[in-house]
Amino acid sequence: MTTSTARVLALLEILQGGGIRTVPDLAARLNVDERTVRRYVGHLLDLGVPVDSVRGRYGGYRLAPGYRMPPLMLTDEEALAVLLGLLAGQRAGLVTTSAAASESAAAKLRRVLPKTIGRRLEALLETADFTARPRSGTAPEAGVLLDLAEAARHQRPVAISYTDRKGRGSDRTVLPYGLVAHSGRWYLTGADPADGEVRTFRLDRIAAMTVQSGSFDVPAGFDPAATVLESLAHTPWTHEVSLRIHDSVRHIRSHLPESIATLSLIPDTDTDTDTAAATATDTATPDDANLADTGDTSSAGPSALVAADERIGWVLVGIRAERLDWIPPVLAALDRPFVIEHPTALRDLVRALARRLDEHATAD
Repeated sequence: MTTSTARVLALLEILQGGGIRTVPDLAARLNVDERTVRRYVGHLLDLGVPVDSVRGRYGGYRLAPGYRMPPLMLTDEEALAVLLGLLAGQRAGLVTTSAAASESAAAKLRRVLPKTIGRRLEALLETADFTARPRSGTAPEAGVLLDLAEAARHQRPVAISYTDRKGRGSDRTVLPYGLVAHSGRWYLTGADPADGEVRTFRLDRIAAMTVQSGSFDVPAGFDPAATVLESLAHTPWTHEVSLRIHDSVRHIRSHLPESIATLSLIPDTDTDTDTAAATATDTATPDDANLADTGDTSSAGPSALVAADERIGWVLVGIRAERLDWIPPVLAALDRPFVIEHPTALRDLVRALARRLDEHATAD
């Protein structure tokens, strides 16, 4: 490849990055004079690449909007990032298309890459393994996700057809504040314009949506991710669990994240009661047990624990769960004094675990 040809391709790669590039900037990056830049642009035009010339003080060159580049020019690191991103998105359950679409996209990418890069990436994909299990679930339609993203970005209300966790359908108007990916699912958080209450919706339960006229303002400091996590923790489930744990907030959160449990510090008063404690060597994985099916919930916004989360004291823990069997191992892993306020069935499960641990510990 001649030096001039390499620089023409380098110019194409720079323009591929988007935006308007001034002639002095291009000349500096290509290490040529401005006249040569214009000649290289002419070469691209001869090859059928639509390069627009933008006049004015801040003018320069750019690729025509909507033009799809036939050659894909990626460095080794860029190609690796794209392929691993496709693979990670698919395994995390966040890809809004079928697995076949992801695989065909990766195959197309590999076909247009130079053979040397393609072979190295093939070797990585064939030999790499993952410790995290792939997540399964119903992905939302790509059009719904992208349309909601645009509406949130431009602060436009949307009308959605939604099915809640009990299978009830309804038509709603939502002010989309943000989109959040969590535990293999996409969520929309936004306000109901009728009462201003913030709600959380699963995207895979949105059957249709249309953008409405008008606009809105997102509350200052609004945190979509924190709001979704708190909303999930308040989702109604079969069991309402209330515990008091004598521990620091930080340590409790390491076992019971925000999407699983709500925490509130109990003032230092006379809270002495009969307590139960357990120990275990295994930790639980409550995400799979507690977040199997999340529906439409309401939330006024994320709350904060104002006291230092390192202080040891009594903390009120609220959990909503479909099953209780995963909670005793978590309490054992915490290895801190705790009081079960309700339900009674959880006490029985803790006692059963304690008996099993005792049997294992005393076995010959």
